[in-house]
Amino acid sequence: MIEKWNVTIPELTGDEERRAYLYLPDSYDEEPERRYPVLYMFDGHNVFFDSDATYGKSWGLGEYLDEYRVPLIVAAVECNHHPDHGRLSEYSPYTFYDPDFGQITGRGKTTMDWIVHTFKPFIDWKYRTLSSRRRTCIAGSSMGGLMSLYALLEYNHVFSRAAALSPSLWVAPDRLARLVRGADVRSDTVLYMDYGSRELGNHELMQEQFARMASHLLARGVKLTCRIVPNGDHCEASWERQIPFFINTLLYDI
Repeated sequence: MIEKWNVTIPELTGDEERRAYLYLPDSYDEEPERRYPVLYMFDGHNVFFDSDATYGKSWGLGEYLDEYRVPLIVAAVECNHHPDHGRLSEYSPYTFYDPDFGQITGRGKTTMDWIVHTFKPFIDWKYRTLSSRRRTCIAGSSMGGLMSLYALLEYNHVFSRAAALSPSLWVAPDRLARLVRGADVRSDTVLYMDYGSRELGNHELMQEQFARMASHLLARGVKLTCRIVPNGDHCEASWERQIPFFINTLLYDI
C-alpha cells in the first residue's frame, strides 16, 4: 500500500505544497504488533508511480517490495521543481559553480535538517517504525545519491545505512573528500554506491572521482558495497534494475 499526501517545507519553499509518499508492506495490516525499518528516499515522485515521474518512468519500487514481501517502510518526498535549479539547490550540501547551471546555492543542510527534525519524527509518530539509527536508511540517485552520501556522513547519528546510486560526486569534490575524512563515522556504517558504465563519461574524470571516493570511504571503515553497473545509464529504468542490489545491502543483517 502506498499513501500519498501533501507537505510543506517552510524553510525551503514556504507554503508551497509538494507530495509525500509512504509505502507500507502487506504485512503491516496483517501483523498489527510488528514494527519495521524505514528507508527515506529523495525524488519521491520518481520512486513509485510512472504517472508522477518526471520523465514518465519511475523506479517501480512498490511492485518489487510487494513481490518479494520485503519488510520495509519507505518514506519519500518530492523534489523542488522550480526552473531556477531548485532541485540542484535543495539537493546540494555545498554552494558550487557549474558552466551549464551557473552559481548554485547549496541548501542540502536545510533539506536534511527538515528530514531529520520534522519528517522523520512525523513518520515515527504515525507509523509502527523501528526508529533507531541501526534500522534507519536513506537512498537516492544522482543529486539524491549525493545527498544520501552526505546524510550518511554528516548525520551518521541518525542513519546507519545509505544507498547512493550514480551520486553527483562532481559537485564540490574537494569538500566531499574533507567531509569523508572528518566525519564522525561509526563502525557499523553501511553504504551501497554504484555508477553506470555508460554514464561515466557524462562528467570529466568521473571514474577517477568514483574510485577516489570509494578509497576514502574504505579508509574510514565504511562497510562499502561498490559497483560499476554493466551498461548502466543515468535514468530511472537503470536505477530500477539496481533495486535488488541496494535493498539487499541496506537490509542485510538488520
